[in-house]
Amino acid sequence: MSGTPLGGLRVGVDVTAMPPQRAGAGNYMYRLVEGLLGLETRHEFVVFVRPTDRDAWGAFPPPHRIEPVGAAGWVATRLIWEQTVLPVLARRLRLDLLHSTHYSSPLARRVPSVVTFCDMTFVQRPEVHVPVKRLLFPWLMRASVARARRLIAISESTRRDMLVTYALEPERVVTVPLAAGPQWRPQPAEQVREIAARYGLEPRRYVLYVGVLEPRKNVHRLVEAFARIAAARPGLVLALGGKRGWMADAVDAAIARAGLGERIRRLGYVANADLPPLVGGAAAFVYPSLYEGFGLPVLEAMSCGAPVITTNVSSMPEVAGDGALMVEPEDVGALASAIERVLDDRAFAADLGRRALAAASRFSWARCARETVDVYERCLAT
Repeated sequence: MSGTPLGGLRVGVDVTAMPPQRAGAGNYMYRLVEGLLGLETRHEFVVFVRPTDRDAWGAFPPPHRIEPVGAAGWVATRLIWEQTVLPVLARRLRLDLLHSTHYSSPLARRVPSVVTFCDMTFVQRPEVHVPVKRLLFPWLMRASVARARRLIAISESTRRDMLVTYALEPERVVTVPLAAGPQWRPQPAEQVREIAARYGLEPRRYVLYVGVLEPRKNVHRLVEAFARIAAARPGLVLALGGKRGWMADAVDAAIARAGLGERIRRLGYVANADLPPLVGGAAAFVYPSLYEGFGLPVLEAMSCGAPVITTNVSSMPEVAGDGALMVEPEDVGALASAIERVLDDRAFAADLGRRALAAASRFSWARCARETVDVYERCLAT
């Protein structure tokens, strides 16, 4: 043991996979570290970050420390660093435990490890990933499963997928749910109007999607559903927020077929500060994903009290509870009908927003941090 004060652990937390434009797993890494640093605990955290992310958290309260390292952003280069340099650093810094927050961990057995799996798409839906990830991650994930003391799943749905895929003992995989950040809350009307106008939108006159434009998100079916209801609602806009991802051609084709011109707006990447007001001003927030490890955008929108429509697969029912309207992901007609119901029945939409706030209150980043520390402690107690 490292002999940190009061018999605590020295835990390394690797967040070098956090992208410059945070979303999904990147928000998990950022908020987890923030939560760990805010705990009253006898443990010491050493956080490995890319040099460009050094200032993302500001000053670390003692005894915790931040370690900028030379992990390049390109996935293959970062993985090489993880397998060669990180084990040496872990030993040099006398870590008791290393938490790898993005699927893979060093193969060298120098320090006990915990690994977070944010979903199982690399194994179950490899076609939605770029070739280099399809080649590397399934192998690295299986190797992590073989070596890690404990594995963290971010939802019960992901945990079930892991148990089945790897035939694991149930006690080795622990579910630690995510949460919405503190900025996700009902927004002042003035702020909603200001931010919506910045993107050329009018509050309550747009349907909103936020996420990467990639096959797994099923955005092309949202475009098709919107096209079915657009004629009867001439002032309504579909706003698509998020960067263009891998294999986004299906979205392009659906927009072209819809022939609605500026009524379908591509907003591109939306700054984190703008997202809550933009979500708060939407007539409906729609997240039609085919598979999610957690579905953080659903929870974030619910935390703003927005009327949320999502799908009834993977982790979405678990996260949404009764705070969202759910449909089959491949049923365009059902998705169009759900949007119509939220737009046309104001009492239903208001009730859905109230239920969303109540359901979202079950989650917090403080809880995520506490339960993660519980995993650390149990990992080294056995």
